[in-house]
Amino acid sequence: MTIEVTLDVMLAVRKVKSKDLAAHVGITDANLSLLKSGKVKGIRFETLSKICEYLDCTPGELLRYVPGASADEK
Repeated sequence: MTIEVTLDVMLAVRKVKSKDLAAHVGITDANLSLLKSGKVKGIRFETLSKICEYLDCTPGELLRYVPGASADEK
């Protein structure tokens, strides 16, 4: 099982620049890039909440559960 991060898709749909989102959330561009690529082990609920607020979306629109997939397959 793995969790797929679809933040890059939501940024494109909302036509939001990563730099603007990172500034609003209070994280570095590098950390946002790691999050977008799914190369993080976790995310704080506070950070997730700020992202959802800025993009006007729910966590379920940013994170997707992929049954049967292994985190090592990425």
